[in-house]
Amino acid sequence: MSLAHHTHAARSSTDAPRRWRVILPVTAIAGMTALVVLGSAGPASAAGSTQAAVGLGTADSYEVLAGSTVTNTGATTVENGDVGLSPGTAVTGFPPGVIANGVIHAADAQAQQAQADLTTAYNDAAGRSPDESGIIDLAGRTLVPGVYSGNALALNGTVTLDGSASSVFIFQAASTLITASASTVAFTGGANSCNVFWQVGSSATLGTGSTFAGTIMALTSITANTNATIDGRLLARNGAVTLDSDVITRPASCGPRTGIVASTPTPEQIAAAQAAAAQAAAAQAAAAAAAAAAARTGAPSGSLAESGSDLLPATAVALILATGGALIWLRPRRWRIVSAARSRR
Repeated sequence: MSLAHHTHAARSSTDAPRRWRVILPVTAIAGMTALVVLGSAGPASAAGSTQAAVGLGTADSYEVLAGSTVTNTGATTVENGDVGLSPGTAVTGFPPGVIANGVIHAADAQAQQAQADLTTAYNDAAGRSPDESGIIDLAGRTLVPGVYSGNALALNGTVTLDGSASSVFIFQAASTLITASASTVAFTGGANSCNVFWQVGSSATLGTGSTFAGTIMALTSITANTNATIDGRLLARNGAVTLDSDVITRPASCGPRTGIVASTPTPEQIAAAQAAAAQAAAAQAAAAAAAAAAARTGAPSGSLAESGSDLLPATAVALILATGGALIWLRPRRWRIVSAARSRR
């Protein structure tokens, strides 16, 4: 091998490391640049999973469902859904509240079944495994489909849900859900409120003028403050739902609801009505028997002559007439008047 060849080989062997030394920093810089670009997209969630929608059963037909009371103040509008209550009976504030294309089911069979179905749905949502835990405030985040949990969930701004029309988002709040005034649940990519579910371990409060989306399933109560807009449902298992000049609409993406069903009594109400009817019939029969007995004796029902015998004592009752001084002896079945003078003879 010539000296020139050895020299070329030596240069080649020493040049390679120099080329790598030049290339590596460029690659590293490019990688850092890529990280910076990706990070500038905001706090999008890296978690996510494909979830089945939470089945609501007959509770799907309700925009408002409560356990103790439903109370409204002001011009609240409930559109394309029912208002239900069970086991409580007091639904107040309609009017001035308006229920468009829906009815009130208060302590009837439909509301009772809806509460049973709500319990099943609540337990389903609570049992899903979270993709991300420990969340405190959802504001400023863009989330992909999945399950998100926290102790007391807050929304002090806007949260954006990014997914397709079939994407499911489930939020689990171990205690409360509280949204600030003018807070917003927004969508992108085709995601919609029909497949958003909020399982709340105690109570939920929606701030004044907030724009909320999805179905709230609260163990206790739900309060929608003044002028809140809800594209979804407010379903409370045990407590009250309190409204104040709000707009609650069935999500258009959920498709048509089942037909409006007229109120029917619960089995307990049917049994109570049957017992009351039986008591009334028994009282009527007793009255008829008493009237028949009175007709046989020719005396008014309940009079002293009801038994057909003289109820006066056998011993005469003496009455002194002040004006005539006559002594009147009252004996069974006859009157006898004897003057005082003859009595002395």
